Amino acid sequence: MTKAVFIESTHSAYSDRPGELYHFPNMYLSRVEHTVGDWVIFYEGRRGDAKGYHRVQRVSSIAQDPTDATHHFAILDRASEIDFENPLSRRKANGSLWESGLAEMGGNNTSSVRLIPDSDFDEILNAAFSAPMDGDTMPRQPDGMAEAAAVFDFQQRPKILTTRAFRDASFARNVRRAYSGRCAISGLELRNGGGRAEVEAAHIRPITADGPDTIRNGLALSGTIHWMFDRGLIAIDDDLSLLTARDSIADEVAGRLFNAERRLILPRDSGHRPHQDYLRWHRNNLFKG
Repeated sequence: MTKAVFIESTHSAYSDRPGELYHFPNMYLSRVEHTVGDWVIFYEGRRGDAKGYHRVQRVSSIAQDPTDATHHFAILDRASEIDFENPLSRRKANGSLWESGLAEMGGNNTSSVRLIPDSDFDEILNAAFSAPMDGDTMPRQPDGMAEAAAVFDFQQRPKILTTRAFRDASFARNVRRAYSGRCAISGLELRNGGGRAEVEAAHIRPITADGPDTIRNGLALSGTIHWMFDRGLIAIDDDLSLLTARDSIADEVAGRLFNAERRLILPRDSGHRPHQDYLRWHRNNLFKG
């Protein structure tokens, strides 16, 4: 098994389904075969939304494209997907490249699938999950004060990337930052004495149902609203209006808990907005309406 960088673009002609399928021409088949069972990093350059190196995910298998014999799909392990806390551009602060193999080509390589050594993978992940702390990302201590972020040794990467404690903490920091510490349903922004946002990070499609640890599968919610969302008492419609389960929430309670418009409050970055597929899954599988 070998690590790799997969190039993707929102403007690509390929039939990608981010987080599920990676579409590639047969010329890369032998490379992708080396990645099955291992982790790959996704990179999006200037031809897309310029996200740089922005997430990591495991490759489960490969399948022939049933409509095009010249292409295959890499089947991705949906539950393994996790966003970087600190997306990275192609070059480090000192101007050198994250991918050591690109240096021999002057930094230019149009290959959509690039195999990388473990040392490159480790260095990218260490930088990607070493984002500076602020009030929206500081974890909660029992005394309510903030603590510094844990430093993980990615030489133990297979264990770290699948450890629930690491993934939960990283997911929470990403979601709180995306929503600026504000509850997406009440609109309230509460902080403790240490400046830490009190809002919690909720999975829309839960991890027990193979939901990924990505910002687009997350909502920043206050504790009470998080509890209600997880139990299907509230949901989000296609038009982002709030739905409530019949006879579950009194009008006066809803008036205190929900924002006046009764619509989901979105993150500033459109790329962080909840994915409709996850909202639909929640309505169809958890909502008691």
